[in-house]
Amino acid sequence: MRLPTLRRTRTAEPGVLAGLARLDRRTKRLVGRLRPGEIAVIDHVDLDRVAADSLVAAGVTVVLNAKPSISGRYPNLGPQVLVEAGITLIDDLGEGVFQQVREGDTIRIDGNTVYVRDEPVAHGVRQDLETVSKAMLDAREGLSVQLEAFAANTMEYLKQERDLLLDGVGVPDITTEIAGRHCLIVVRGYDYKLDLEVLRPYIHEFKPVLIGVDGGADALVEAGYSPDMIIGDMDSVTDEVLRCGAEVVVHAYPDGRAPGLARMHQLGVPAITFPAAATSEDIAMLLADEKGATLIVAVGTHYNLVEFLDKGRSGMASTFLTRLRIGGKLVDAKGVSRLYKQSISGSSVLLLVLSAIAAMAAAVAVSTVGKAYLSLVAEWWDNLVFDLQQWF
Repeated sequence: MRLPTLRRTRTAEPGVLAGLARLDRRTKRLVGRLRPGEIAVIDHVDLDRVAADSLVAAGVTVVLNAKPSISGRYPNLGPQVLVEAGITLIDDLGEGVFQQVREGDTIRIDGNTVYVRDEPVAHGVRQDLETVSKAMLDAREGLSVQLEAFAANTMEYLKQERDLLLDGVGVPDITTEIAGRHCLIVVRGYDYKLDLEVLRPYIHEFKPVLIGVDGGADALVEAGYSPDMIIGDMDSVTDEVLRCGAEVVVHAYPDGRAPGLARMHQLGVPAITFPAAATSEDIAMLLADEKGATLIVAVGTHYNLVEFLDKGRSGMASTFLTRLRIGGKLVDAKGVSRLYKQSISGSSVLLLVLSAIAAMAAAVAVSTVGKAYLSLVAEWWDNLVFDLQQWF
């Protein structure tokens, strides 16, 4: 994707950047408001790749982070995505950037300093490929600690949700018919667009139950599909998609609190809750498995250790155990677009067209109707030639 040219103020010196600011402490909430050429102000320690991909897709020119984009706990992938895309990344600006900058303000960045109405409001660290690479190398030293924490979180989740994992206790009753069918679960994660495109023939042939996890429901609609179910905490799915008629399952905390349920009531959309300590993508898989899905195809979900750690959430421990629970029923579509690409060469298309023409010609030549038609065409041609000779 080609990024828009960075905007400069008329009086700015070369290298001084300016643009409209959009702020939100939740990055995935912010991307829905961003427009190409704007400046994203975030509060995101250890920026992950999914968040960075969404910022790149939004076409921002600058990302201002109140927190360190790489804290050193583990080698997170987001900062590298931004700098490789040519986006200016300034880190560790502090709380001042949220206190002094307002939504829609025109801000100016000169070096590592952020200005509002020519007043400096925050000073940070500008990142580039060199600084990000060094920070990533240093962060690898913290992997052993993170692995230990991940293992501890996994055991804690097992203690909390053993009944759900082993016996499906707590899975809500739903109206969507899943038993005996395939389920396609879509999360707005890595390579989801490419994998959805490659899976079109599969979706057309098997007609799986389409389950969107939060923003994954929007991804399904953008790809031309209508989700059958929407599962999640409802903080990154649009109102329009929530009103599409899909069955809505709101992910709740283990104690039953469900902040997303209030939004459903405001929209007048009926919803049920699913209390669990797991992530939303995991409860979608557990629900599909418990309701009798014969195959679960996952798009955009997390599937390896780097991705588990890249999210930086203790809740990712549930992902490992969920996959053990479901077993061979789960097919992860991640990377399908790289493994297999449908491609038809021009010569193949030409050969197919010529073969079709030859077959039609042969059929016309041997049939009675075809012979009569050819006679009419020959007579029409003779008359046309005769008329032309008369004119000239």
